[in-house]
Amino acid sequence: MKLSEEQVRYVAGLANLTLTEDEVRKMSADLGEVLTHMEKLNELDTSAVEPMAQVLFEGEETATLRQDLDRPGLGSQVALANAPLSGAGCFKVPRVIER
Repeated sequence: MKLSEEQVRYVAGLANLTLTEDEVRKMSADLGEVLTHMEKLNELDTSAVEPMAQVLFEGEETATLRQDLDRPGLGSQVALANAPLSGAGCFKVPRVIER
């Protein structure tokens, strides 16, 4: 599957990346190869394949997951107690992304 350079620029913009023209051309080819491989994988019949792992299971003696217990939250005052700068119940941080 071929990705257009316009599509690559759009995705790069979503990721806040600035690509050169050479990088756009290379990414178009590389991402196209990945999508072609995914199309081939989608053609495989996996209906008879059992899942290899499942994290949601009933707890046994050797279960690695702890019981999920309902606990009260911290609350805004406690959460913001050590914040260098806060206001209106939120953390205030310097702007890091500018467009």
